[in-house]
Amino acid sequence: MVGAGSADGAESGGPGPGPDPVSPELDIFMLGTTYFDMVLTGLPSLPRAGVELHADGMGSCPGGVANLAVAASRLGLRTGLASTFGDDVYGEFLWRTLADEGVDLSLSRRIGDWHSPVTVSLAVQRDRAMVTHSHPSPVPMAELVPEPPAAAAGVVSIGAEPQTWVPAAKDKGMRLFGDVGWDASEQWSRSVLDQLDDLHAFLPNSTEAMAYTRTEDPRAALMELADLVPVVIVTCGGQGAIGVDSTTGEEEWVPSLPVNAVDATGAGDVFAAAFILGTLRDWPLRNRMAFANLCAALSVQQVGGSLAAPGWGDLSDWLDGVQRSAAGGSRSAAVLAHSYEFLRPALPEVPGRAVRRAVATVARFSDA
Repeated sequence: MVGAGSADGAESGGPGPGPDPVSPELDIFMLGTTYFDMVLTGLPSLPRAGVELHADGMGSCPGGVANLAVAASRLGLRTGLASTFGDDVYGEFLWRTLADEGVDLSLSRRIGDWHSPVTVSLAVQRDRAMVTHSHPSPVPMAELVPEPPAAAAGVVSIGAEPQTWVPAAKDKGMRLFGDVGWDASEQWSRSVLDQLDDLHAFLPNSTEAMAYTRTEDPRAALMELADLVPVVIVTCGGQGAIGVDSTTGEEEWVPSLPVNAVDATGAGDVFAAAFILGTLRDWPLRNRMAFANLCAALSVQQVGGSLAAPGWGDLSDWLDGVQRSAAGGSRSAAVLAHSYEFLRPALPEVPGRAVRRAVATVARFSDA
């Protein structure tokens, strides 16, 4: 089947219908930490002290910022990543996998005598818990990007300290999309929101949005954030996503798609990559959000954040299946077919190749 995962993971998703060629070297650029992710699925519960659990499934793949990089590349975006990689087996696996996915690593660096950061993700009841082991990179992230590359869009991870490359990137005309992670201190300092000044769009989840704005309702958080940044999307899990584009006056709520979720790792990054593609193609806000919801929904049905991201073959297969079900009399499928009729013209004329999926082993002798 087009878009189905291959057993050995040798093929990528193909270029797909990305944005029309523009003057920048890249469509999207990002900087951050790449983790080796080991994902365990099918657990009955989280482990308790003294108890051994057996997982039904396991997958290994690049994680961290690589979730977004792979998702963007599989949608045909010319993707650049600045990150550091250890000289261990994990680092070699991460570098090779990202290169195979078409991610430009020219601003990334391999480092000797430093082991790659590792995260073990435990997928339980449509959510996950994570355990990470890492040491700070010997090469600070700021040194990787003394001057930001020419790119149509950039992704900024909002945190305690502003990223130094952001003002220069904005001055060069890069449209910046921001996300934010969990605040381990749970203080949710409002000073973090000062970093939104440079952004074109901000895409937090509902928990993050309400915590930073001190509100108790996702829409209240959305409207407060809309005063700070032109485009705001708040993802609400099973309730879909809500968004405001102040540049066009659009406000939308787009429901989530019913799926059998296996692993939610990286779903937010897949959502962001799809939303950015829709933005670069000047789609209406509702279509951008619907496309992002669809890509995230397809990703959670696979194991592993980055390698669960859909390619254009997966999207074509899904739309074909929905339209067949609608023609067969399914009312729910007819609603989906109508909602996603905008996607048909965007699909490639030539079907995409099967994309690689996460597998349990890190490498085989034949991979060397």
